[in-house]
Amino acid sequence: MKAALDVTVVGVGNMGGAMAAHLLEQGWPVQVCDLDHAKTQSLESLGAVALVLPSQAAMNCELLIVCVVDAQQTEEVLFGAGGVTETLQPGRAVMLCPTMAPEDTENFARRLSARGIHTIDAPMSGGPARARDGSMSLMVACPDAVFARYGALISALSSKVFRISERVGDGARTKLVNNLLAGINLVGAAEALAMADHMGLDLTRTMDVIEQSSGQSWIGSDRMRRAIEHDYAPRAHMTLLEKDTRLAVQAARAAGFTGPLGAAARDVFAQASAAGLAGLDDAALLQWLEGDKA
Repeated sequence: MKAALDVTVVGVGNMGGAMAAHLLEQGWPVQVCDLDHAKTQSLESLGAVALVLPSQAAMNCELLIVCVVDAQQTEEVLFGAGGVTETLQPGRAVMLCPTMAPEDTENFARRLSARGIHTIDAPMSGGPARARDGSMSLMVACPDAVFARYGALISALSSKVFRISERVGDGARTKLVNNLLAGINLVGAAEALAMADHMGLDLTRTMDVIEQSSGQSWIGSDRMRRAIEHDYAPRAHMTLLEKDTRLAVQAARAAGFTGPLGAAARDVFAQASAAGLAGLDDAALLQWLEGDKA
């Protein structure tokens, strides 16, 4: 059955494309927009309507989902030439899914509110496979009335919706807390596997032990299993956790907190990216820590 709410997804890369495909599979009418037209064309075969500019995609939608990389791209999508706010009508809503500094999310929300447009602060976590099957996490912060209005769509996107608060920006804060821990866990997992390698241990058997013992983490298992197979095709580029850990440390300091591990993890991702691994999957952290920077 066709859903009543017309949805637009701007930015249909790994996560946005998976989200759009999931909604289409459930019968939602979806428009898509991306600078890479090959990405929108692949979704047309599933029933999406592909448009060139965000302003075109916003013209006939009730909820517009922004699923780009960062605050700079979000600025262009919302307020740049051909941006969303040229055509999105008052009373509609924008869902912000990128990982951003809380102050950026709050700034966008203020500017959208001045135009009568609601903001749903809803960063996501879990990777493309979980976005595709609807099991990713969404950390949602927005007024209760807005959440009630768009609750069916939010539930369709994810079976793991966390209602954070009514304060826009708290979704962004929660995502940075989560991603800082993810970064710390991934650095730890890669360091442990590099250590095991130098000790002459079989890495697959070592991971078997870790996954059934106290050292287990989801991101460690996901990334290190790929790294053992030398599979560094990018699902989550190294630059993403470089950005996210940097933003998380900044947010912590703004709140008056400094911890012992966050800055260390941030520096590892920055150094690995600078060493030439920026375009690889963040599983390549193992390769870098083993000393093979080629």
